[in-house]
Amino acid sequence: MSESSVRLNVFKTYKLYVGGKFPRSESGRVYEVTAKTSSGGTGKWLANAPLSSRKDARDAVVAARKAFGGWAGATAYNRGQILYRIAEMLEGRREQFVREVGEAEGLSKSKAAAVVDAAIDRWVWYAGWTDKIGQIVGGANPVAGPFFNLSTPEPTGVVTVVAPQDSSFLGLVSVIAPVIATGNTVVVIASEKSPLPALSLGEVLATSDLPGGVVNILSGKAGEMGPHLASHQDVNAIDLAGADAALAKELEIAAADNLKRVLRPQPVDDWSADPGTSRMTAFLETKTVWHPTGSLGAGGSSY
Repeated sequence: MSESSVRLNVFKTYKLYVGGKFPRSESGRVYEVTAKTSSGGTGKWLANAPLSSRKDARDAVVAARKAFGGWAGATAYNRGQILYRIAEMLEGRREQFVREVGEAEGLSKSKAAAVVDAAIDRWVWYAGWTDKIGQIVGGANPVAGPFFNLSTPEPTGVVTVVAPQDSSFLGLVSVIAPVIATGNTVVVIASEKSPLPALSLGEVLATSDLPGGVVNILSGKAGEMGPHLASHQDVNAIDLAGADAALAKELEIAAADNLKRVLRPQPVDDWSADPGTSRMTAFLETKTVWHPTGSLGAGGSSY
């Protein structure tokens, strides 16, 4: 190649994903993200990630609340189609995520590929559950009287998620997908030390038919944004998956102010294991409706 044909690399600018758009942090702050080596140390510089502020967090809550009505009101079948579309788009960008996950977590290419494949499969898993979870946790209740008594699950609302710190992609998907599969919207604080796979996921979500605001991804310090989100009066629930013991206690106390649902940190040895339904049911509320069946005589119901 001649000297005149040598070209400069085009470095990727990583941005937040809020309301279906890609803003920089309003604070203008960034922080360095470095690769993780196989021995657990730090390697080469990868990028400057946005260091989100409390204003970014508030903007994300506004976007999530605005999107909630339409997303919760969509049919479960439609939500399943969109989650499956996310898996399709990830499959098309598999090599990019294999590289980013490998650098973020210090994994070999084969191990990073296994993680990305598991994350894609995780979207398919929850896509299949969207129109089935209602039958698992809802149903008709037997009552003594001329009434129908029906319990149905409904989404809680806007959920804040502190993403796992070490599993920057599979763990991230495993805490986002169940929240939105059941009709909630989410504000995610990505892994502080490995935020790049999460920020790239925003690019996938933006091209997968997911309405803007359903998922909002922030990078930065959970200890800085978390307390403001936990005490935010328009956040209905919080998942403390990636919070350490001290931060989890602080956020749980702050969340009590408006009686948020709180999912405490739970040790996960293997994020690729069968996730079950617990993360879906954690952010569902049950509505029970009584309805008269009409007069009951010797011949039974008037219906």
